[in-house]
Amino acid sequence: MTDSTIEALNRKLDRLIEAVARLASPPVPETDLGGADCFVWQADPGYLEPVRKVNRVDIGLIRGVDRVRDILVDNTERFASGYAANNVLLWGARGMGKSSLVKAVHAAVNASAKLDLPLKLIEIHREDIDTLPKLMALLKAAPYRFILFCDDLSFDHDDTSYKSLKAALEGGVEGRPANVIFYATSNRRHLLPRDMIDNERSTAINPSEAVEEKVSLSDRFGLWLGFHKCSQDEYLDMIDGYVRHHGLAIDPETLRAEALEWATTRGSRSGRVAWQYTQDLAGRLGKSLQD
Repeated sequence: MTDSTIEALNRKLDRLIEAVARLASPPVPETDLGGADCFVWQADPGYLEPVRKVNRVDIGLIRGVDRVRDILVDNTERFASGYAANNVLLWGARGMGKSSLVKAVHAAVNASAKLDLPLKLIEIHREDIDTLPKLMALLKAAPYRFILFCDDLSFDHDDTSYKSLKAALEGGVEGRPANVIFYATSNRRHLLPRDMIDNERSTAINPSEAVEEKVSLSDRFGLWLGFHKCSQDEYLDMIDGYVRHHGLAIDPETLRAEALEWATTRGSRSGRVAWQYTQDLAGRLGKSLQD
């Protein structure tokens, strides 16, 4: 083999090595769990991304859900203190503060409870639910306690990832780690569309067992906290709380009239609609709502 041939082969080998290096996955960054209290689970490549500024409101601004707020605070405080606590499903009407309450309770418990280590909140996206076992394996040896939070959790037709959730929460060989609890929000109490359950009933050899398999997913949540549409008075109280908190100057009668007209235009009353009106009002007054 001539020197020129060897040199040509070496050049090809170098190019091949460079190509393989470009295709190789970048190293997974190490997570500093002490560097933040909130994280987002990035399933690929398996990394907890810290959230430095969390999008949340003060717990005192979440109105009209006093009973479920108190239950969630109590459950979270017990878990943070190392006592027994339940997985929680917050279900019901859209825009009534389900996800806002989870984030607000997490902050309130960290601020008020006498904890040796802060409670961590980790958001996992709906499409990454089947990676729950991987995430739990990563967390179980950590010294912290974790709320795993999935917003707007539901399952559609031909979606089998609900089985991964069932196993990860209670049914697997290892079960849920003692330092992990799971909170989810959903518009559906049973997480699955009714026609999906009805279809299982009509096509299964044993219809009752098929439906039980689907519905039992919700049973993995020891607490079901229901959120319902708010009354007119509750809606106005939400807006009043926002206006006072942010120091927006407006005549009470004008505020009431505008708020009701806003709800009529939107065709609904909810915490989300109340906040959207407050944003509009602040903009017209030349104010920012950043705390």
